[in-house]
Amino acid sequence: MKYIREVNKQMQYLEERQAVLNCAREIYTSGMVSGTWGNVSVRVTDKELMIITPSGMDYETLEPEDMVLLDFNGQVVEGKYQPSIETSLHLGIYQQRPNTNAIVHVHSPYAVAFAVARKNIPVILEETAQVVGHEVEVAAYAHCGSQQLADIAVKALGEGKKALLLANHGLIALGKDSTEALKVCYIVEKTAMISVYASVLGTPHSLSPEDISFLNQSFKSYGQKK
Repeated sequence: MKYIREVNKQMQYLEERQAVLNCAREIYTSGMVSGTWGNVSVRVTDKELMIITPSGMDYETLEPEDMVLLDFNGQVVEGKYQPSIETSLHLGIYQQRPNTNAIVHVHSPYAVAFAVARKNIPVILEETAQVVGHEVEVAAYAHCGSQQLADIAVKALGEGKKALLLANHGLIALGKDSTEALKVCYIVEKTAMISVYASVLGTPHSLSPEDISFLNQSFKSYGQKK
């Protein structure tokens, strides 16, 4: 990947940069990542560009201008730091999924437990059916930051899945914006936690495919009409 540093021009896409930064700070303060792990990106609307968190930097010290703007060839258009090592993963998803505008990657404990056990997270809660709409599968293992991992994840996500576990690694969540992608992370982590607790009490019971489909569709009109 080629890195091009441009510092002598006005910073572009401040709103998108702030959204990435806010989300990155939240995954850190919520405990879904430790240290500098995890990453967040958003697509720049109607352009083959994305903004992503820089690699290996403390989220609490970052500012909007520290977010990295890249084109869909993986070249840095604007930014003084190297982008996340999972840039190829984010790029692959955006190229495959044109309706995805934000990606959040976390290492939340209960979700990672399922990723380590190589077990799918079942749809046991109505919230899971509503927000995610499918069982969260585990993709095959590949080294973090590798093109192999990106290729495996893109294939496993397919055309419609919102969440995916990376074996022995973490969780990827997709959304129409960073708020939705973050919500998917929270719901998947809660589902994983409840599943573990329910397994101690007995056998967790998943919702039926029919109930999952109904809840997912009806949730699209949930809340106040705009």
